[in-house]
Amino acid sequence: MQTCLCVRVRQLEQANTISILVATDNHLGYMEKDPVRGQDSFQTFEEILRIAQERQVDMVLLGGDLFHDNKPSRKTMHTTMGLLRKYCMGERPCPIEFLSDQTVNFPDQFATVNYMDPNYNVAIPVFSIHGNHDDPSGDGNLCALDMLSVCGLCNYFGRAKRVDDITISPLLMRKGATRLALFGLGNVRDERLHRTFIKRKVKVLRPSEDAAEWFNLMVIHQNRVAHGPTNYIPEAFLDDLFNLVLWGHEHECLVDPQLNVQQQFYVSQPGSSVATSLSEGESKPKHVGLLHIQGTKFTMEKIPLRTVRPFVMQDVSLSAVHGLRPSDEKGVAEYLTDKVNRMIDEAHSNWEAARGNGAAQEECPKPLIRLRVDYSGGFTPFNPQRFGQQFVDQVANPKDLLYYHRKRTQAERRNAEAIKINLDAIMPEKLDLFRVEDLVDEFLALHSLEVLPENALGDAVRQFVEKDDRDAIKEYVADKGVVGDTCSRVLVEQLCKQLIRFDAPDTRCTDCHIRRRNRCTGVCVCVCVCGRFSISL
Repeated sequence: MQTCLCVRVRQLEQANTISILVATDNHLGYMEKDPVRGQDSFQTFEEILRIAQERQVDMVLLGGDLFHDNKPSRKTMHTTMGLLRKYCMGERPCPIEFLSDQTVNFPDQFATVNYMDPNYNVAIPVFSIHGNHDDPSGDGNLCALDMLSVCGLCNYFGRAKRVDDITISPLLMRKGATRLALFGLGNVRDERLHRTFIKRKVKVLRPSEDAAEWFNLMVIHQNRVAHGPTNYIPEAFLDDLFNLVLWGHEHECLVDPQLNVQQQFYVSQPGSSVATSLSEGESKPKHVGLLHIQGTKFTMEKIPLRTVRPFVMQDVSLSAVHGLRPSDEKGVAEYLTDKVNRMIDEAHSNWEAARGNGAAQEECPKPLIRLRVDYSGGFTPFNPQRFGQQFVDQVANPKDLLYYHRKRTQAERRNAEAIKINLDAIMPEKLDLFRVEDLVDEFLALHSLEVLPENALGDAVRQFVEKDDRDAIKEYVADKGVVGDTCSRVLVEQLCKQLIRFDAPDTRCTDCHIRRRNRCTGVCVCVCVCGRFSISL
């Protein structure tokens, strides 16, 4: 009798509990042409969907940047659509009742949530906002998520019609006695959204009936950490209406909810499911979250991802190593080789420890290794690519295994202060955070344009470079009515390239240039150890 009673209680709890698998920043298609790492993003995304299927969740919630590129390749789209069809379609009915006006939540020609569409059998609906990588752009202002939405594979929501006057309307759902108000805001440029918040032009619509009984969940994809005065969104800007905020864009995994004392809501940051940069935040273990909502209470279960490529990152200061001399280049190379070998062993040990008894059945993939070397004290850096060749069969990133840096002297600090452009932003580890419109803005602060208006030029160049929108600059010129239709697009593009070419490389420093290309913006930067640099598209 007691067993039957316990089973009945569990059934009642399940009938009133909404289970959601949450993940962000999957970056599908990242390095898809790389022979070693090309399948990493797809393998982990398949694992996420497999977890959702095995746990029989009610829905999957993605926090932006499902795709790495604004225009994913046909291979990436085909693989993604195949995975969604394989794991999310089925005869199991979705137990969530949709209550809000679907024409408001999904303003397209179909205007329906996919699991209520009579043409599809959807077992696990996927809800997603867009991020900064896969945001709408170009002709029709469409994005890759629009393609998945029109195919019935994904429910795309959270797109703001205007960036200077935003209204966030919730998706209202119910399962048993639990009511969920799901709010979403796709990525908007941080400076613009920051300004919109300051002007109090962000409105949040609330459920009109029994407002206290709704669980309010917010999904956002913005900078959480300050990168400048307005280049982030403070948590205090968000309405204290929310019970939980799912924060995308930041790649470090902090999925355990953290209480914001001021606003009295919790923030969960799932982080990325694939390492897109060799940074410290990416080296932390990666998880997804299984969110259980019952009434206005929730729990978050942290589930480790087993298919993520192991990543070990360490620092070493050559001057602090006993017995190493600047003149002994062979000894330095042998020390670094031994250090890398130990890091590889550590990566294999971490892989086996995470799998326990099942480690013998799975072969450990080539790990990502990043050794940051401080060569202060007279040591001379050698070619990192040549050094990495000896580990081609052991690591996934032999070309950028080593990263050299050194502490500046007082004289070098004084020289650096005279350079008006922030050199930190063009160093290898920070290059992916640097944006092409920042370059334009810094140039325009010193040189004003006489023909073209300045305000929208940075945004037009960003669309041209980041989103591969070949008509962005042409449309910018045409919209301003400054130059006629006969103006050649090639000439305008050349003009913008000249705008962001701040300096030319010094021919005397040819041997010590380090050439880096921003994977996001396409901006190519040559950095020299003597402090000289050049920037070009």
